[in-house]
Amino acid sequence: MNICLIGNNLTSLSLAKALTNKKIKVFMYYFDSRPLKFETRTIGISRENLNFFNSHVINLPKKLYWNINNIKILNEKDTCEKILDFKEKNKTLFSIIKYKTIFKTLEESLKKNKFFKKRLIDENKLKVLIKKKFDLFINCDKSNYIHKELFNKKFKKNYKSFAYTTILSHRSKKPNNQAIQIFTKYGPIAFLPISNKKTSLVFSVYNKDFHKKIIDIKELIKTYNKFYFVTNQKKIISFPLHSLLQKNYYLNNVLSFGDCIHTIHPLAGQGFNMTLRDMKILLNIIENKISLGLELDNSIFEDFEQKTKHYNYLFSNSIDFIYEFFKFDKKFKTKFTNKIFHFFNEKNNVKKLIIKSADIGLF
Repeated sequence: MNICLIGNNLTSLSLAKALTNKKIKVFMYYFDSRPLKFETRTIGISRENLNFFNSHVINLPKKLYWNINNIKILNEKDTCEKILDFKEKNKTLFSIIKYKTIFKTLEESLKKNKFFKKRLIDENKLKVLIKKKFDLFINCDKSNYIHKELFNKKFKKNYKSFAYTTILSHRSKKPNNQAIQIFTKYGPIAFLPISNKKTSLVFSVYNKDFHKKIIDIKELIKTYNKFYFVTNQKKIISFPLHSLLQKNYYLNNVLSFGDCIHTIHPLAGQGFNMTLRDMKILLNIIENKISLGLELDNSIFEDFEQKTKHYNYLFSNSIDFIYEFFKFDKKFKTKFTNKIFHFFNEKNNVKKLIIKSADIGLF
């Protein structure tokens, strides 16, 4: 059995490592050989997903990630008053790791793996390749013709906004295990600790024209940072925000996976967590086939779509609803946000349900 993965990103590398752990031969083909542009990007991984990743993909050394045990939600008018917080006694809510760190860790591990081959290829050769040679194809790259032409039926939404990421170096803050999110009139800004002396920042700005004014973004960061004495700040990197939901997950022996089937707003830090939940289901289906001595054919993809599509649709739309609600609330100054947050903050059972949904998803 030979499986072909298309794309060179965190999703494809994670899936490749998980499949080779089962002694399945994986051939990865990719187009872009340029260096990574994710110096300031970080990934949030829920407690449940980190356990899955460590046991089924690769066991990450604890020094590579930073645990968060408290999430504080603030409004713009008073950054001293918490209007909602999430925490569980003596438990980690999620962990933060640099994108580049986890990418390089997987890449180095796969270099030594006898079940893994990686090749640079151009678009024309991919079109020939996909017609023969491999039993199954899994596409994890949104830039190629597979995603654009073969899987062209999708729900897309342009948020007409940009996300700005950077890493703040600051005076030591112990313990620095509290994530902070402020809902501002410009959009949500999140402070995500990655050590006692460094904190990742993600600022999603509503106004699409703001990307021309990085200097204004720097000033806004200074305005909303009431928590750290900053000594240095990495270059700000920006990217446009949109959401995507694929209508069909597979076609014959080709499966779309990861961001190719769902891309969501970074508001709740759930993008890669959704992919890891999908991966867990896909691997379980494959394991069941192997245990029964059955062929690994495209029936795997049919089962995968049936077990994930409706949950992914609900989860993605719930994130979009939260985004639109906060945007509406800030635009028209209705103050619904504060009322709802204060209500939730007094209902421990509701908060536990929200924590559970963020940790393991809706199922």
